[in-house]
Amino acid sequence: MTYFSAGCVYIVFIATSIGEVANHYIVEDGGAKIEIRIYILMVIVPLLIIGQIKELKYLVPFSAIANLCLIVSFAITLYYLLKKREPIESLDYMGEINTLPLFFSTVIFAMEGIGVVMPVENSMKKPQHFLGCPGVLNCAMLIVIILYTIIGFFGYWCYGHEVKGSITENLPVGEELAQTVKILIGLSILFTFGLQFYVPTSLLWGKIGDKVPKHRQNLVQIAMRIVIIFLMLGLALAVPDLEPFIGLVGAVFFSILGLTVPSVVETVHRWNGRLGKLNWIFWKNLVLFIFSMFALITGSITSIEKIIELY
Repeated sequence: MTYFSAGCVYIVFIATSIGEVANHYIVEDGGAKIEIRIYILMVIVPLLIIGQIKELKYLVPFSAIANLCLIVSFAITLYYLLKKREPIESLDYMGEINTLPLFFSTVIFAMEGIGVVMPVENSMKKPQHFLGCPGVLNCAMLIVIILYTIIGFFGYWCYGHEVKGSITENLPVGEELAQTVKILIGLSILFTFGLQFYVPTSLLWGKIGDKVPKHRQNLVQIAMRIVIIFLMLGLALAVPDLEPFIGLVGAVFFSILGLTVPSVVETVHRWNGRLGKLNWIFWKNLVLFIFSMFALITGSITSIEKIIELY
């Protein structure tokens, strides 16, 4: 369910990025803006195609292209953020308390990738290099944290309280350079959709695959993937607003999968005298558990309230 919901957010993000650019030219030619739900329906064909990729190794080229798109987008976005900045003295150094739950939920959503950790590790030629120090995972997450911090800091410095759920929504849609960013971001999310989609389909097929006759397995798996994509599409059509949707998914699903479950499992696994000096592992996991419950409860309430306000 966690990565099913993330897939819905991906669909909304793709449609939003492409729709902003398309609507700009439509309005410029005297037409009326097309609703975001129409753009969500338009992306169904490429999603169905990418969703049929069953092997993780065949998703690597798509991820490489997505990373290239993100690097170019990051550079252009940073150019816009450094070009125009608000006086830093006029900005609040901390947001309002009632916005913290949504912030925590969004951060958890952005940083969470636990569902693809084990599949990637199992597919590596040398899986022992995945964890540890430095390790592939730690190096990758360090880069992600640095990039998020740079965009977050300079994005707030540039746009202040007008900054939106995705920084690309603040870029001037009338400029071709900004349009390039929006399109590249949409393409990068589209190309990484298969990686997010890999987790729920693998789990579901692991449950039902053995019950399907061998001569029908390929057909059933294709049908299963099509049904899941249409279900994702339906949820995206129901809630096509990005910011509260990201917060809700992060609060409900990623806080449980990424913080609550690992902290509880590690504590239970190490309970018989393997909790370290002064039981530091227990106290560390207790802090993570309390934080995850805080993010789950407050983030869910805040996100649902925002969705109710919108609809």
